[in-house]
Amino acid sequence: MDNFNIETAQNVTIQQNVASLSTRIGAFLLDMFIIAGYYIVMLLIINALGFMPTESIYVFYTLLSLPVFFYSLFFETLFNGQTPGKYICKIRVTKLDGSKPTFSSFLIRWVLRIIDITIASGSVALLTILLNGKGQRLGDLAAGTTVISERKSISINDTLIMELPDEYKPTFPQVTMLSDNDIQTIKELYLKAKRNGNHKTIVKIHQKILEITDINSELKPIELIDVVLKDYNYFTQQM
Repeated sequence: MDNFNIETAQNVTIQQNVASLSTRIGAFLLDMFIIAGYYIVMLLIINALGFMPTESIYVFYTLLSLPVFFYSLFFETLFNGQTPGKYICKIRVTKLDGSKPTFSSFLIRWVLRIIDITIASGSVALLTILLNGKGQRLGDLAAGTTVISERKSISINDTLIMELPDEYKPTFPQVTMLSDNDIQTIKELYLKAKRNGNHKTIVKIHQKILEITDINSELKPIELIDVVLKDYNYFTQQM
C-alpha cells in the first residue's frame, strides 16, 4: 500500500493510506457481481410476470440498464465516496486534501471511467494507478481525487508503548505533567485524526497539550505531538 503526505493550510501534515490495487480490483469485482445479480433478478421478475416486449426492445433494455449505467455515480455521490463494493472493502473516494469530493468531482470520475475502464478494459486505469503513486486513475487525476483505505492496522502505535532508539534524547521534560490516561487519549485521538485526515482535531490536541504543559515551541502541531508522545515514553521508561 502506497502512502503520500498532504499539508493543510494550518501546517498540519496528514498521511493518506492509498487503497491497494488488489483491493480496488476486489471492490470493482464485487460491484460487478451486484450488477449481475440485479440483471438476473430483474429478468426473473419479468419472465415470472410473462412480460416480454415485442416492440421497442432496445428501448426496454436501455431503460433496464440505466441503473447500471449510473451505478458508480449514484452510490459514490450519495454514500460519501463509496459504492457497495468499496464499502465492503473499506475504501473510499476522497479529495487529495482529505476532504469530501463535490458532485462535480464524482461526475468527472464517472465520465472518464468510460476511457479508464470501459473502452480500455481497465488497462488505462491500471497503468495510471501504478505510475502515479497516489492511487489515481485518469478520472482521479482530472477530478483531484484518490481512493484511500480505511482499514485499521494494529501495531505498537495503537498502545501506550512506543519504540525509541537507544540514543533518543527528550525535548520537553514538561510532558511528565501528563498522566498515562492523558497520553493514551492523546495518542488514540491523534492516530484516528491522522487516518481520517482530520487536521482540526490535530490542532485541538496540539493546543490542549500547550495549555496543560506550558510548552513553548515553534514545531508544527503534528511534529510536536509526535515529540510529546516519544518524550513521555522516554521519561516513563526511566522510572
